Parts: sequence; structure tokens; C-alpha cells
Amino acid sequence: MANQISITVNGQLREAEVDARTLLVDFLRSQLSLTGTHVGCDTSSCGACTIEVDGKAVKSCTMLAVQADGSEVVTIEGLSSGGDLHPLQEGFKEKHGLQCGFCTPGMIMTAKDILKNNPNPSEEEIRESLEGNFCRCTGYHNIVQSIQYAAEKMQA
Repeated sequence: MANQISITVNGQLREAEVDARTLLVDFLRSQLSLTGTHVGCDTSSCGACTIEVDGKAVKSCTMLAVQADGSEVVTIEGLSSGGDLHPLQEGFKEKHGLQCGFCTPGMIMTAKDILKNNPNPSEEEIRESLEGNFCRCTGYHNIVQSIQYAAEKMQA
């Protein structure tokens, strides 16, 4: 059964017809071609699909597109502004917080939520808050430094 939905994605109103079973991550990737949001595990364990829905970090593989009807969604593509990187994107670049890059969009979107709730987190707080996001490459050290870099820049 098809459902008409209306979602504001990265500041742009998007209307579409979706099957009731369509996951939000699949809608973003397949229908809107926003492929920065990754599908890693299909079980909400890895965090690669993390986006922001109505101001909160959400694993988009656990949410149906119809559940987002009327919501405000921000994906990794919506973070930069006027060609300038968001401080988190800049931090991951400057502090080498990525290697293969697969987990990076989800890490950044989770970090955005972390910093919204705690603008100056300790290393331990960052590590604890990232428990739902897996990285198989970096060992997290540079990811934590990237988030700390962004926290400092956002406070300045």
C-alpha cells in the first residue's frame, strides 16, 4: 500500500509516495539519492545510518519513512553551509577521524547530538556516547579528538 509523505529534508520540503514498509534510510538513499547515510547492519547496531529527526539523533534503519511524515530531517549532506564544512566535518578532516569513511556520516550525526546535549564533553563522555556506533578501522582515538576539536571550535 502506498502512502503519501511530506518530509523536510536538509531544509527542503520533499513529498513522495512510499510503501508502508519502506525504511527511512532506504527512502533517503533510493528516492532522494542522499547516499551519505549508510546501511551497515540492518539491525541498528552499527550507527552508520544515524541522521537527525526533529532535532534528535535517530538510526534511520529503525524508522519507517511514513513515521517521518511531517518531520524535519537532517542528513550528513545537510550539515555544511554555503560550501563551509560543519565544525564536526572539519574536525574529522583535521584530526584524521576517518579511514575508510563508512561509519563517518553516522559518527558525525551522533556527535552532533552529543555536542547539542553536552557542549564540552570529556573523552570518557564522548566514548560512552558513541557506544551505539561502530568503527572497524580507527580505534576511536582520532574520532574522539575530532569531536573534541569540533566542541572547542563551536564554543569559540
